[in-house]
Amino acid sequence: MVFSSLVFLCIFLPVVFLGHLLLPGIRAKNAMLLLASLAFYAYGEPIYVFMMIGSAFMNYLWALGVSRFRKKRKLLLGMAVSMNLALLLVFKYTGFLAETLNSLTGTSVPVPQIRLPIGISFFTFQAMSYVIDVYRGVNPPQRNFGKVLLYISFFPQLIAGPIVKYHDVELEIGKRKQTAERVAKGIRRFIAGLSKKVLIANVMALAADTLFGAEAGSIGMAAAWVGALSYLFQIYFDFSGYSDMAIGLGWMFGFHFKENFRYPYGASSIREFWRRWHISLSSWFQEYLYIPLGGNRKGRARTCINKFLVFLCTGIWHGANVTFLFWGIYHGFFLMLEEFIPWLRKKGGRVKQACMHVYTLLVVCIGFVFFRADTIGQGFLWVKNMFIGVSAGSSSLSLCLQQLTPLYLVTFAAACTASFPVCGKWKKRRGYETLAYVCSLAGLALCMLNLAGGTYNPFIYFRF
Repeated sequence: MVFSSLVFLCIFLPVVFLGHLLLPGIRAKNAMLLLASLAFYAYGEPIYVFMMIGSAFMNYLWALGVSRFRKKRKLLLGMAVSMNLALLLVFKYTGFLAETLNSLTGTSVPVPQIRLPIGISFFTFQAMSYVIDVYRGVNPPQRNFGKVLLYISFFPQLIAGPIVKYHDVELEIGKRKQTAERVAKGIRRFIAGLSKKVLIANVMALAADTLFGAEAGSIGMAAAWVGALSYLFQIYFDFSGYSDMAIGLGWMFGFHFKENFRYPYGASSIREFWRRWHISLSSWFQEYLYIPLGGNRKGRARTCINKFLVFLCTGIWHGANVTFLFWGIYHGFFLMLEEFIPWLRKKGGRVKQACMHVYTLLVVCIGFVFFRADTIGQGFLWVKNMFIGVSAGSSSLSLCLQQLTPLYLVTFAAACTASFPVCGKWKKRRGYETLAYVCSLAGLALCMLNLAGGTYNPFIYFRF
């Protein structure tokens, strides 16, 4: 089940929200949320829901063991981390590794066809962070398995993040309040995210998927740029839209999740971009990999190596494909470049800031071409077409113009505007709150009409 579906919007969410509102006592509310979250996951993954429960139970036991057996805590932590990484390896990378081995050695090792469980990258990292934090003494182990399972399986952040640390929600699992103001703002935030997904990301996705799925010879310069920019906006509004919906749902149920996106396309360096993009993943790698590796405490060369390793792992985390691996290495390269070229780090006047902004968007856009491409060859060919301008004839121009419908052009303009905090200066003005709620109702109506009409509604997280 996904947030942008009529089943979720018209049945699941109203029933669960009213149940949480009406049930007396925190235990009853937690039990209902836990059952609802498991049903939410089982709706799309009837078998893998047991795997998720088993993963949560094993991490629950590891955390208890790390806390109790002090002399063997390092060994137990290593075993816990190894188990979680092995789970990712089996489900995400077994087929890829078998194919790579066959291509390199000429062998014919059978390639297993293992279907990827939805959200496995997210809930596995949450479970790992819980055990590691118990080991570090950040929070004590939770004795109640139900609370640990609720933390890992809670449906707002289960399938697409943000990655939540246990100590951030520990108190709210045991005690929280639903206030009318917080619920109203949560509903508004949810609708804002839903609108990003349905009204912007889905329109961009139709153009991006059409062009990236076309014959390689039919993509000229114009089509390559339309496809690249469409995916640039698709992935941002899809991903940030889901994060907004998760944060809004959290508010509705009395939880507070941290922000996951802060207008990353307004960044003026790749370093700044990663401080604004998928913040929960960036902070996870910083806290549990970059700092343990030494961070920036062992000289510039070691700092660069640590950053490179982090982004290599970031690429691997996203999936079993050379394109993801290249994307991680690509961002790691530009981070090292900014580390060694002082001019790229220093602030300047408006002209320099504008140049740095263009540089950042260009690097990010090209990186996402490889991220979206089905093969590394397609990625390089696509970038070549963007800049060299190989003519693909009238068929390429026709394919490109077919995407530039009035709806696409209006949506593209809206995406450009919504990528920056244009409403910030209006928030303190009288009447802003009323106008925001009116716009939310209009946005919800448009989303429901779109979904009822069966418009294109891809689920991008199947790749992760």
